[in-house]
Amino acid sequence: MNERRQLAYTVVLCLAGAGLALFAATRTWAVDVVARPEPLPPTRTPRTGGDLLPWLQPLAVVGLAGAGAVLATRRWARRWIGVLLLLVGLGVAAGGVYGLSETFAWALACVAGGLSLAAGGAATAVRGPSWPGLGTRYERAARRPADGPTATWDALDRGEDPTLS
Repeated sequence: MNERRQLAYTVVLCLAGAGLALFAATRTWAVDVVARPEPLPPTRTPRTGGDLLPWLQPLAVVGLAGAGAVLATRRWARRWIGVLLLLVGLGVAAGGVYGLSETFAWALACVAGGLSLAAGGAATAVRGPSWPGLGTRYERAARRPADGPTATWDALDRGEDPTLS
């Protein structure tokens, strides 16, 4: 498989895992039932994964942002982003495992999303530096030489007085 395709598959894996984890964290994981005196019915309060584990949704959002950072970085920075995504994915999966201990159905989706994110992060950490980066068309253009009609304006931008030269 060529390197561009590996990069694309890994970014899609990270996005899918983080998106699934974010979606699962917003679903109802538990319902608290409080009994009330007769003739009142018991109150039911639904609780999402984010209610039970407040750090779960922010971690999933970091995973989404990290998937974009994989595209925008190169070499060693990409490797560090991969390590970060691996750790974030493991954290999300750990939150899902906690939910599984309470038999929450959406927690399983959270575990799957976290493991997908962790797998994408591991692949980025190992193979990422060899993948292609963004082209030079996204980099800032080099400064023009100090000639032509804009040279005076460029000198003023630098804080120089063009009348003294």
